Amino acid sequence: MFLQSTFSKLAVTAATGALALATAATPALAATPTAAPEKNASAEARPHYKGRVIAKSGLLIRSGPSQKHKVVGALPYGTVVNIVCKVNGQNIGGNPRWYLLSNGKWAWGAARYIVNIGAAPHWC
Repeated sequence: MFLQSTFSKLAVTAATGALALATAATPALAATPTAAPEKNASAEARPHYKGRVIAKSGLLIRSGPSQKHKVVGALPYGTVVNIVCKVNGQNIGGNPRWYLLSNGKWAWGAARYIVNIGAAPHWC
């Protein structure tokens, strides 16, 4: 009987110790700080591309990637623009590329009149 009691006490002590260890570890794991999600994770994941308007008379920006689309604004010569991505559209001066711009409003500009600053933008 003495042997069984000692064994039972050891088993209970071991189980209690394991439970205490697991309980002590759990708050530490739960208290580990996690990074707050970004407001716009998809935009943040994309690289930021830049370009500069090189058309001496300025650049008309449009609602789509061709001259058939409505003019929604104009950018003067030398304006630095944020480029989101590029597509093939109407060929302008031998260049079919159009850039989706995000300078306050979303609009398209002919790549023929925008020089890249740094890396060329990715495809949309």
